Amino acid sequence: MTGGPVLLETCGLVARYGDFQALFGIDLRLARGETLAIIGANGAGKSTLLRAIAGVVPVAAASVVLRGEPIGGLGAPDVLARGVALVPEGRRLFPSLSVEENLLVGAYARGAGGHWNLDTVYALFPALRERRHAPGTALSGGQQQMVAIGRALMSNPTVLLCDEISLGLAPRVIRDIYAAVPQIQAAGASLVVVEQDIGQALRVADRVVCLMEGRLTLEGTPAQLSRGAIHDAYFGVRA
Repeated sequence: MTGGPVLLETCGLVARYGDFQALFGIDLRLARGETLAIIGANGAGKSTLLRAIAGVVPVAAASVVLRGEPIGGLGAPDVLARGVALVPEGRRLFPSLSVEENLLVGAYARGAGGHWNLDTVYALFPALRERRHAPGTALSGGQQQMVAIGRALMSNPTVLLCDEISLGLAPRVIRDIYAAVPQIQAAGASLVVVEQDIGQALRVADRVVCLMEGRLTLEGTPAQLSRGAIHDAYFGVRA
């Protein structure tokens, strides 16, 4: 923890897709102003965890708590209205809309005032201002990811959930995107970041947790976690 008050927590979180159980009793805490990174192999349950917090996957009401209020039983629009925004894996821009129209969708989704608007998003990602009238899907992969992040920020979230925002991008582009994290935090958001790149997760996060087969296997600050401990948590204890 960073020492700040708890903003978001999951309490014995269980998630299922029909008969398949994807998450088994996940207990997490996110402090105000903190960046929490979630690592783990493909299929570990990382994306499901974010989707459950965001209200996309239905879970028990008391298993997700925001500022002391149970929100686990709410759907995605209601969770967003309370200040939890998801940047989904794969960006999922609206292909028929321009960059600026995609960004404005985020503002309509919540209608809350705050730091983030078109001007501040364009200041964060200047390349988007130049391409604001272009179709969102005509941009490079990195610029599309900036649009997806900007769209979520337009709702002025208190919690920003980022699912694999570096996936498929060049290292230089990844550095540019993650360079925005301090400004996002300074504007009042706490972050939960799902990241396949363990090195990137350790660089950006205040704390790191690891999932394996739907269970929490490791938690600590980057300084506390050895390479061996991360390996064991990621793949299972070595023989």
